[in-house]
Amino acid sequence: MSERRTLVSFDWAIKNILRDKANHDVLEGFLSTLLDTDITILSVLESEGNQQDESDKFNRVDLAVEDENGEIFIIEVQNSRERHYLQRLLYGTSKLVVDHISLGDSFQKVKKVISISILYFLFGEGENDYLYRGTTEFYGMNTQEALQLKPKKRQAVLGREITAGSIFPEYYLIEVERFHDIITKGIDEWIYLFKNSTVRPEFTSKNIQAAAEKLDLLKMSENECRAYERYMIDRASEKDMIETARIEGKLEGRLEIAANMLKKGKSCEEIVELTGLRSEQVRKLEQQKEHDDPKR
Repeated sequence: MSERRTLVSFDWAIKNILRDKANHDVLEGFLSTLLDTDITILSVLESEGNQQDESDKFNRVDLAVEDENGEIFIIEVQNSRERHYLQRLLYGTSKLVVDHISLGDSFQKVKKVISISILYFLFGEGENDYLYRGTTEFYGMNTQEALQLKPKKRQAVLGREITAGSIFPEYYLIEVERFHDIITKGIDEWIYLFKNSTVRPEFTSKNIQAAAEKLDLLKMSENECRAYERYMIDRASEKDMIETARIEGKLEGRLEIAANMLKKGKSCEEIVELTGLRSEQVRKLEQQKEHDDPKR
């Protein structure tokens, strides 16, 4: 049995190498295993949230792709807790729905959006699960029965019957830190990869061994290795600042942390979310930074 190889972190891969069409099989394997249906990716979507530059404002969506049936998948990795996270997920899916229908188009052209969050922090409470799915359905307030559409309204499209759940956005939350490395089904192999940055030789879920080949740290070029090292150092530094902001309750401490975040290119909106400061406090620091910067 061959040795396990050290792989690059999945969040870095999404931001850098998995956008390449030649590597779409990795995403197709993950999505197909999670959704228990074959997924073929047609394209990476161009949208203001789907940016590659780490300094881009509101770089919230790590990757958005469209499959052969016209469904849109948002895949993002979140390394630290963020206030109003569920609200942000709703905003992201809603914006993609609006962005992909033109004014005057029939509402029949609304695209289904599936949001998948790979979370490296404890989002919910309890130890019972690490994989959650959320959908929209309608139930009678008196009978508790699910709303059944009339035959004319539930006509099949793309081989599937129309229901509320097949139209409204769908959400998956993967709490990586709650996963205990116990493999019972295919998706567990992918979560094991997310958590440990390695793939066991005996893993058999779709395309996961291809992922092991394409995410192999030793096969990266020297420039790619340097970029990856910088990314991991910056990620660790950012995580430390966020944790310190939570622990340090004093205003002075949070202002100092906010100033450091500004130096690292964080936007005012992001700093407000992460530190709990008011926007005017952060903007004042931003103005001070501009005043002190001799290049400005």
